[in-house]
Amino acid sequence: MGKTLYQKLVGSHTVAKLDADNVLLFADLHLMNEYTSPQAFAGLEERGLMTLMPGQNVSTVSHIIPTKPQAIRVIADGPSALQASNLKRNCDRHGIPLFDTNDVWQGIEHVIAPEHGMVRPGMVIICGDSHTTTYGALGALGFGIGTTEVEHVLATQTLVYRLAGNMRIRLDGEIPSGTTAKDIILMIISRISAQGARGYVVEYTGSALKGLSTEARFTLCNMTVEAGARGALIAPDDVTTQYILAKCPDIAENPAWLAQAREHWSTLHSDNDAVFDVEHSFDVSAVEPYVTWGTSPDQAIPISGRTPLVGDANVEDQANERARRYTMLAPDSAIDGVKIDHVFIGSCTNGRIEDLRAVIDVVGDRKVADGVRAMVVPGSGAVRAQAEQEGIADKLIAAGFEWRKPGCSMCLAMNDDVLAPGVRCASTTNRNFEGRQGRGAITHLMSPAMAAAAAVTGKITDFRKLLGSHE
Repeated sequence: MGKTLYQKLVGSHTVAKLDADNVLLFADLHLMNEYTSPQAFAGLEERGLMTLMPGQNVSTVSHIIPTKPQAIRVIADGPSALQASNLKRNCDRHGIPLFDTNDVWQGIEHVIAPEHGMVRPGMVIICGDSHTTTYGALGALGFGIGTTEVEHVLATQTLVYRLAGNMRIRLDGEIPSGTTAKDIILMIISRISAQGARGYVVEYTGSALKGLSTEARFTLCNMTVEAGARGALIAPDDVTTQYILAKCPDIAENPAWLAQAREHWSTLHSDNDAVFDVEHSFDVSAVEPYVTWGTSPDQAIPISGRTPLVGDANVEDQANERARRYTMLAPDSAIDGVKIDHVFIGSCTNGRIEDLRAVIDVVGDRKVADGVRAMVVPGSGAVRAQAEQEGIADKLIAAGFEWRKPGCSMCLAMNDDVLAPGVRCASTTNRNFEGRQGRGAITHLMSPAMAAAAAVTGKITDFRKLLGSHE
């Protein structure tokens, strides 16, 4: 029987089979941030251990860092400052590279790792953050781990890993103009539910993938965890190769290494006779821009859609009713035209340069609407520098957007960027849970282009209506 891509990646990194369901898995790269590592380092110190392979671990300060545009960033919150200083102390002691608070290349781990060439097809990458699934866009198996598991990885560069099931999601059809990877993944999650991929690693296939750039694929794989998936994968293709070679000159400029890399990458696909436990198929040719209306990513509808009718006959209806009450939207009401107070553009889902280009395409010469506060937080220092070089930053500032420093920012409100109760936000992040961006705040997930349209109109708006009519 043939093997799936997931099975090949696990097999090539298995140090030992522990039982029928668990293996000891080697990690090529372990990423850390300031809030999931303190206990792990403390555990090592108590046992008198050092990090086994410090060069295969990388850290960054991203979740608790303020994003105000200051020359020198200072973390004013005492506990947060302690987390950052402890991370630096531990990284210095263990010889682990760190993108610290004022490092010019500091950023969100899932943005900086690929852009610095740390991620390559065939790798296994782990991090104490659920959105590590992002790296599947490059044919690497990425997944999040718990805080207690970080210690084991630091000490051994391995992890006791429970095997997942295999799911394939086929995406066919031509992606319509104006439809993005964010819309496609919101559509998928709304169809299969927030638990629809629970216990599985999802492999995406189909003709529609050819229409997605690498950065768009990052978005797709990043948010697959919101369907409960333990991982997401896309087999490497020419799009992948071009991206990797642009980020990895050590491979691109060495003919022998390049030949070996191409040969290996060509094997990273599911065999024709591989068997998947679950399969789904979607035609993307009619997918519109999507927006969440509730408090879970699967509570999403097309911009032309209406919120669901709500009863009390089953659990789903009860969940919808609770979400409706929280978001203060009436049943069977249009999502297009809902007034918003705040716009947040950024996060590991949509904080890359391609996302910011999409924003400025919509904004044009318009201004942020009266009464709306709009923030743009690039995913990394490199993204920020490129946006400034391209003139994107100046245009955003002229339009009335706040141009911030890199970080997770308002994605999860573990920093200074917190919404007040009752504030309704158009957000490019990955989760719209109750209180995610601030206690009592209301989040509507959407693409960067849709968020840009909301910023300049003051309401959830089909951005396609604005293109070609910049004022």
